[in-house]
Amino acid sequence: MNSFMLIEATMLWRRLDLPGHDACRLERGRDGWRIAGCAAFDHAEGPAALDYAVECDRAWNTIAGRIRGSVGDRTVDATIRREASGWIMNGRPMAGLERLTDLDLSFTPSTNLLQIKKFPASGGDPIPFPVAWFDLDAGTLSELPQIYQRRAEREFWYQAPSVGYEALLRLGPSGFVSQYPGLWEAVARSA
Repeated sequence: MNSFMLIEATMLWRRLDLPGHDACRLERGRDGWRIAGCAAFDHAEGPAALDYAVECDRAWNTIAGRIRGSVGDRTVDATIRREASGWIMNGRPMAGLERLTDLDLSFTPSTNLLQIKKFPASGGDPIPFPVAWFDLDAGTLSELPQIYQRRAEREFWYQAPSVGYEALLRLGPSGFVSQYPGLWEAVARSA
């Protein structure tokens, strides 16, 4: 297990489509990175409270993820690993996801950081970044096609065609998304 000690960035978002917030931190360890946070928001099933963590290697490829909490009366407890043979969720192999290197959690904007950190510093061509997507509502792991196109140093045109979403994402200085139109926005912090 990687030891994470240095906090590189913190973020607090306000959810725009429903009442809620998400707070996370980016930690750097000797062998890689970890995003760890907590999301609390209103959900059709009732109040949702979810702790999450995603560990990555130095190249920002996902090694493991963990989601714990509840949505209404339902308990959420998912352990996800990426191994040479593919993705494993709660001890079960997930077929058809072997080529994917990133985990995306459907309920937080924090995991977009993984693709953004891999994006070339220059060039404006659209780049597909399909991910292993943890769908909170279904409790499943499946492929989510995504396309990113850099528009400016801190702006990306983002598309997720299978869920019908596209928008201009704006980034904060840490690289986390600060404006996720219609879904999330960073909460301004006072000094």
